[in-house]
Amino acid sequence: MKRVAVIGVGNSKFGVRSDATFPEIAFEAIKEALEDAGITQKDVELSVVGTVGSRLYEMYPAPLINEYTGFTLKGPIRVEAACATGSAAVFTAYNAIASGYVDTAIAIGVEKMCEVDTPTSTAVGGRGCYLGEFHMFGTSFACYYALFATAHMAKYGTTEEQLAKIAVKNHYYAARNPKAHFQREVTTETVLKSRVVCWPLKIYDCCPISDGAAAVILASEEKIKEFKAQDPVWLEAIGFGSDTGNLTRREDYTSLRSARMASETAYKMAKVEPEDIEVATVHDCFTIAEIMAYEDLGFCRKGEGGRLIDEGQTWIGGKIPINIDGGLKAKGHPLAATGCSMIYELTKQLRNEAGDRQVPLKRYIALAHNVGMIGQYCYVTILKR
Repeated sequence: MKRVAVIGVGNSKFGVRSDATFPEIAFEAIKEALEDAGITQKDVELSVVGTVGSRLYEMYPAPLINEYTGFTLKGPIRVEAACATGSAAVFTAYNAIASGYVDTAIAIGVEKMCEVDTPTSTAVGGRGCYLGEFHMFGTSFACYYALFATAHMAKYGTTEEQLAKIAVKNHYYAARNPKAHFQREVTTETVLKSRVVCWPLKIYDCCPISDGAAAVILASEEKIKEFKAQDPVWLEAIGFGSDTGNLTRREDYTSLRSARMASETAYKMAKVEPEDIEVATVHDCFTIAEIMAYEDLGFCRKGEGGRLIDEGQTWIGGKIPINIDGGLKAKGHPLAATGCSMIYELTKQLRNEAGDRQVPLKRYIALAHNVGMIGQYCYVTILKR
């Protein structure tokens, strides 16, 4: 298989984007990615569009995006993997190049989620997880992750204060990220006193509903030489995993089996260990999800995720800086854009282009962890420079 690298990345501003249409938001990210790569639309052979769907564009979004952004003859392929759609788009583009079918491809993740109200968005999202057994009880993503949180608290002694510290860290870094939805810091006290959504999760434990887009341009090693691209960021591995959506069939509520599967595959492909990773972005749709990710990815032993945040080990300067872009929690979570946005951030980090959020690197190895639904999808991507 051919080696594949990231040669260009772009990210729109995340937030309530009533100032721009669905294709216009996509173009913000695509334009930045093309400029970053130093190429034009004609140099891209394949377009992979990831979107979960919105009120206006859920039927045929890929041709709309392609035509508006100048990729009319470049595909398109549309992919969907719930909250992991962006990573699925990168995975599809990566495999098209690695197999030799094309030499360049762009993965685009775009979402316009704020066109529907919060109750509608919450209900539709919860309905998708496992309709037959659970939706009749009014379950939502907050309910599912509250179940994970209470199980983790009961088994390992994880506290509400530790959950709050995840929010504090991620808001701190989002305040320094001009692309972020929430560009403000919060205190532990503010998080703990915020309105309860589904105990123990409070409003500041939950990611926002956001509009936004991100784009990643990939190329083969041969094409990189032709483009004379400097210091490409190599996609060393992409692992994936899945699990049942029926929680009565789950082996454990304190861990995501799909995340463990995906990370084991990725570590093996990249020939690295968890301790080799220097910076990571993980799927913190709720604060408990970040703590679970610490453990599932092997950054600490099972049950010690709370202690990792207590000790400040996931801040810059700690053992493994995580979500230094603000994460889903504060940067925002336009579903399909998230996986591509993770690659955007890590590419910037590996190039030493992250400004005052730059992580000091020695080995230049990074990891992205992107979960869909409540673990029915998971992709773990390892990048090196």
